[in-house]
Amino acid sequence: MAILIALLKTVRPRQWLKNFALYGALIFTGLLYEPGAFGLVTQAFFVFIVLSSTTYIFNDLLDIKTDRLHPFKKKRPIASGELPVSIAFLAVIVGAFVGLSWAYTLNFFFFISCLVYLSIQVLYTLYLKKVAIIDVIVIALGYLIRIYAGAFVISAHMDVWFLLTIISASLFLAVGKRRGEMTLLISQGKSVATRETLKHYTEQLLDIYTAMFATATWITYSLFTFNHPKIIPTGRALKIILLLPNTLLSEKWMMITIPFVVYGIMRYLQLIYEKNEGESPERILLSDKPLIATVGLWVVMVVGVLYYLP
Repeated sequence: MAILIALLKTVRPRQWLKNFALYGALIFTGLLYEPGAFGLVTQAFFVFIVLSSTTYIFNDLLDIKTDRLHPFKKKRPIASGELPVSIAFLAVIVGAFVGLSWAYTLNFFFFISCLVYLSIQVLYTLYLKKVAIIDVIVIALGYLIRIYAGAFVISAHMDVWFLLTIISASLFLAVGKRRGEMTLLISQGKSVATRETLKHYTEQLLDIYTAMFATATWITYSLFTFNHPKIIPTGRALKIILLLPNTLLSEKWMMITIPFVVYGIMRYLQLIYEKNEGESPERILLSDKPLIATVGLWVVMVVGVLYYLP
């Protein structure tokens, strides 16, 4: 039982939140109520849970020495000795086999996206995370691959502005992660040697990157909402638009979700700079009540506008 608990800690259940990105194409292309679509994406979601968990175990196996120097990572099961290396190695092999086999049963292009994701994560662990700028791009690429994987499994077409938004937001989160790591290590009085690429970043440079991608995120999202094509989803329960006067009829209702995105970005920045958080975006999302409420309201507004207003 102790080994199972240690294994569960190693696969980082909080990180599974990233895999909800697979539902992006399902929601924004109007296929939420398409028969069988939700089930396929949900299967894809669990496939990525298996694959992403496998990469975390692989990463911890290779980073035992550096993790033991980190103020928090030294408590990870493999670094602390809770999880035997032999068990962890077996879990990597089983996880990769099960994840890829499951992916192949769903869709060939989805399988390819899973294979690409796994390959990039392995390269990241082995070398790419040591290369400044490239390390951030690879982290962001993980989100983009998830979006495409979710689209492949249901053969959905994605709007170009939606993709640009995802790219900008992914880079914003990735840079914010690096900024949070640097702040944490400085506050702990540790050397940046615990992550080699931090030697090539300065606080000022990371601040510039953060501001650049934060701005790009809300601007591309705004353009996405403004240019979002009208969709006619099937299975909606109520046509709210019929209750409104002609004065309020518009295909630009998605724009009312912009304030939620702007606030979310500003709140995230506040947590990075004021409260020295940001090293773990998923931890922030699960612990900060204002951010949780903002994301929840944004999801409700998006689904409401896309599926109940047309």
